[in-house]
Amino acid sequence: MGTSSRSSSILLVSVLFYLLLFSVSLGSSSSIHGNLIQCLSQHSKTPIPIYTKNSSNYTSVLESTIHALRFISSTTPKPRLIITPLQESHVQAAVICSKKHGIQIRVRSGGHDYEGRSYVSDVPFVLVDLSNLRSINVDAENSIAWVQSGATIGELYYKIAEKSPTLGFPAGVCHTVGVGGLFSGGGYGPLLRKYGLAADHVIDARIVDVHGRILDKKSMGEDTFWAIRGGGMSFGIILSWKIRLVSVPPIVTVFTISKNLEQGATALFHRWQEVAHTLPQDLFVRALIAVVNDTQKEEKTIQASFPSMFLGGAEKLLAVMKYRFPELGLERKDCIETSWIKSVLYFDGFPVERSPEVLLNRTDQPKRYAKLKSDYVKEPISQTGLEGLWRRLLEEDRPRVPRLTISPYGGRMSEISESEIPFPHREGNIYKIQYVVSWAGEGFEEAEANIKWTRKLYKYMAPYVSKSPRAAYLNYRDLDLGQSKNGTATYSQGKAWGRKYFKNNYERLVQVKSKVDPENFFRNEQSIPTISSE
Repeated sequence: MGTSSRSSSILLVSVLFYLLLFSVSLGSSSSIHGNLIQCLSQHSKTPIPIYTKNSSNYTSVLESTIHALRFISSTTPKPRLIITPLQESHVQAAVICSKKHGIQIRVRSGGHDYEGRSYVSDVPFVLVDLSNLRSINVDAENSIAWVQSGATIGELYYKIAEKSPTLGFPAGVCHTVGVGGLFSGGGYGPLLRKYGLAADHVIDARIVDVHGRILDKKSMGEDTFWAIRGGGMSFGIILSWKIRLVSVPPIVTVFTISKNLEQGATALFHRWQEVAHTLPQDLFVRALIAVVNDTQKEEKTIQASFPSMFLGGAEKLLAVMKYRFPELGLERKDCIETSWIKSVLYFDGFPVERSPEVLLNRTDQPKRYAKLKSDYVKEPISQTGLEGLWRRLLEEDRPRVPRLTISPYGGRMSEISESEIPFPHREGNIYKIQYVVSWAGEGFEEAEANIKWTRKLYKYMAPYVSKSPRAAYLNYRDLDLGQSKNGTATYSQGKAWGRKYFKNNYERLVQVKSKVDPENFFRNEQSIPTISSE
């Protein structure tokens, strides 16, 4: 955006702000609007962009980054106000004023929250949308960067590649995911086995605490800095992150091999379970399980695809695969040698020939009706177990699109301690499953039927996945695991989801929460509770 147009936008925001303030102060439908807006104006030297339900662009701002269509409906609870800060002091004001006037606050960066908890609440709330706070400063010489929480990982990748073709970062695949939510829950992608998680590479942060203070690593203290790197958004609003970038070679190789049931997909996936987590760290071979049409038999079948990335050239990759995983049948014609930034495009579903500038588009991610869940697997699933899974995926009683995205662990993930950061799912896990079930209809009955079917599939998988607890990934938030009413869970109630997401780290997270936010201001239906809430 040019300087003149940005100045005009800020002027417009300024006019909007004071018009809102005037209209509310005349005796609006809710004094909380007037009190809150007046408080915001008193705590900020510059106008803060604010939208009420009476604002003409309220709906467009609210829905701009909502990707889960289940949470775009007339019955979905909406925020009293949407605040879109332009600077850090605006976030401070939002925290101070929301706390002062007793209204809950929800925070979003990219809007990919699978259960909508970053922009939905059953009690009156204010939404703080960080999408305007998205500056990125890359120091290629020292392999570090500062990135604000409102930036997307696509924007981050693009800025890194702009500065160096041999630097990268181990974050996610979908380029419109916001940095704030991704880093706070862990964050992983094709560099997982080589470098671990995004949160493993956070070396500093700036956070607004419950008192409205801006703290960095030193001033927030060791415990809080530990908690925000994988423990979720229960401890404050993270404004920005200092990250350590990683080395990538000038040439990486990507490929995808696909087989259906007739072509031996079951045996191949069974072998993948045994091999993928043991491969060299430079090699990431993911598995995708999907229902597709068998054009020859004119019926549906299961297809196993293996999108993969190797940090190196094709010849070396072929030698590794011939020795370690010959069953996949990789040939030179399957291999695409490219740059790391082009491999980002490849995993995000774009042709490698596309310009990386596509990563700067924040709004082109498809929206869908879907239910998602997750699992961790410690032992290969038997062939009998796989065949039972295929039968369930092929059920035809309702139109739905089931898909399993399965990411191998091992490598660096097995070398990092479970307690290094709150994310605990390390050694002993051979892979992680993301279940995605999507559908076309928008009706309540359609949604309930497909969600029920997803739960049945999840129940079927129980014997084959981790136990005590049956672990789950925080960034694939799943309210089926348990939830509190209005974010006021007790310590014991919080264990229902806390132990699944964090295992033994749950207790330390509760201790940190009790210290930094004893009144539980920063909360949602699956946030970390305080000890005093017991």
